[in-house]
Amino acid sequence: MKSISVHAEHEYRVEVGVEWRERLQEVVSRHNKVMIIASENIAQISGLTEITNTSAQVRLTLIPDGENAKDISVAIRMWNELGAFELGRKDAIVALGGGTTTDLSGFIAATWLRGVDWYAFPTTLAGMVDAAVGGKTGINTDSGKNLVGAFHSPRSVFIDLSFLASLTDRDFSAGLAEVIKTGYIADPEILHLLASHPSVQGARSVDKELITRSVAVKASVVSQDFTESSLREILNYGHTLGHAVEKLSGYTLRHGEAVAIGLVFAAELSVSLLGLPAKVAVDQISLLKCFGLPTTIPKEQYSWEEILTIMMGDKKARNGELRFIGLEEVGKPGWIAAPDHNLLKSIYERIAI
Repeated sequence: MKSISVHAEHEYRVEVGVEWRERLQEVVSRHNKVMIIASENIAQISGLTEITNTSAQVRLTLIPDGENAKDISVAIRMWNELGAFELGRKDAIVALGGGTTTDLSGFIAATWLRGVDWYAFPTTLAGMVDAAVGGKTGINTDSGKNLVGAFHSPRSVFIDLSFLASLTDRDFSAGLAEVIKTGYIADPEILHLLASHPSVQGARSVDKELITRSVAVKASVVSQDFTESSLREILNYGHTLGHAVEKLSGYTLRHGEAVAIGLVFAAELSVSLLGLPAKVAVDQISLLKCFGLPTTIPKEQYSWEEILTIMMGDKKARNGELRFIGLEEVGKPGWIAAPDHNLLKSIYERIAI
């Protein structure tokens, strides 16, 4: 078991390689009442219903799988269920599921009674390396992804690697996009590890090291800049365009698939504005392709005008100007503010097919 410390509004630990049932029992023993929020799929495959039926102090509530969970209607149902359960300030919420479950559950915990304890049990690769760590919580609106949310860190994050066996190759690959992002912004050893295991099955064989390294990067960044005043923005490499493409797809694209396209776009922008060697951008595309991740934009489905409109409304924009995270070199991210829109469109046209 690996343990990584995160310093935010409070200190907590991310434990990699635990048995989730044991940790869940520990959490339940610490609180009078615990509400478990789980995706429907995870509740089925984990036997969670049988576990929670044995204790009156534990209540299980199910939410839809995927981005459909991050909707205000689901949040309202969660608040109503917490009220009926009479969950108090000394009680806790447990999130058991992927990144969307974590985002929603953390947001519910942040807003119920102005903030109650919560614990993350991520079950997908993307959830383990990204959503469960850092305390960013939120839901989606018609205007965009994660525009309503709060910074509210979990009390602990417990990562049971056995959940990864249930992931399809597509879902595992989508999670690798966040791992690859982390390698490019801070830990090139991640890229070397992936390059030496250039397939989904290969990456699965080294999942613990990939997760531990990725979490360590995010923990370090978040510990220095919890509320994203500056440094934490580097974790958005690939996300400015990625979030726009993800929303335009109606969330049929996995988050990581959209981020992969965003990584290609951000690298091309970095070549033009930050002096990133063109070979780095080419190598990034090759690495993404090893894991079946998309590297081009279907132009018939995603017009530049639609993408630009969504990016302008993204929370990463400032004073009506777009902002991107790019790379000066591998392991050295850079900030790109107010890039020329003609340049952005030309890069779109370069990767649109």
